[in-house]
Amino acid sequence: MTKKNANNNVLTVFTMPNCPNCPKVKEKCEEISKELGLEFKIVNIKEDPLEGLMYQVMETPSIALNDETLFFAENPSRAEIKKAIKMNLK
Repeated sequence: MTKKNANNNVLTVFTMPNCPNCPKVKEKCEEISKELGLEFKIVNIKEDPLEGLMYQVMETPSIALNDETLFFAENPSRAEIKKAIKMNLK
């Protein structure tokens, strides 16, 4: 699931089935991506383990912006996510 944007910044959430925090993190990240005009992508690392490995993600939920993983196996607050994104935007 990917939503396109004009500036080519991609916010990716890495998930797995049965991950208790993944739905909350996905929801926060999708809302933030809309607010900031970012492309939004969800990667299920059970179905696509190679993409997870490209970001060195082995636990979920994890969050990446473009090619930089911002959070590994964390459930950060909306404010923490937005701050990390703004510091790493192209």
